[in-house]
Amino acid sequence: MSESHTIDDASLKLLFTEAHTNYVFTNKPVDDALLVKAIDIAKIGPTSFNQSPMRVTFVKSPEAKAKLIDALMDVNKPKTQSAPVAAIIAYDLKFWEHLPFLLPHMDARPFFSSNEAFATENAFRNGTLQAAYLILALRAVGLDTGPMTGFDNAKVDADFFAGTTFKSNIVVNIGYGDPSKLFPRQPRFSFEQMAKIV
Repeated sequence: MSESHTIDDASLKLLFTEAHTNYVFTNKPVDDALLVKAIDIAKIGPTSFNQSPMRVTFVKSPEAKAKLIDALMDVNKPKTQSAPVAAIIAYDLKFWEHLPFLLPHMDARPFFSSNEAFATENAFRNGTLQAAYLILALRAVGLDTGPMTGFDNAKVDADFFAGTTFKSNIVVNIGYGDPSKLFPRQPRFSFEQMAKIV
């Protein structure tokens, strides 16, 4: 890829360098069309064998939000209460059933159908990868996010995914953040502390 294909500084700021985890949101509603657009962007990101195990439930109604909030750690309840939308990002344990559509040039199902532990590991790993793509896609369409893992997965699964092969992974609060309530950015490792070139 040539240098001319790099994104500009404004885009880098939007996606990374000036983006923050938001804990308090304004009451501005989120248009469903933006959620659809974010999914359409995120789904393009690569996964192993094009597995695409991520499944997303966007929680907007007061009834569904109350159910979700009940499953959150106490410290996270006000964050989701403040957000116009909360996405429950799950992964499908039986993602491999869709591989004839997703990977039509070969039959990869036996790799996973014959090894439940391997399938579960792949569903979780690639579903988490897709969750990261979705956070960036939400930022790209102009929304702020607040990802969380502090919740009762079993309760969320029972309340939202009963009768399915989906397992909850991450909850992401979505909306338009209140910039006056942002915390200063926490420290990050230097290149030398977290990477090396060999």
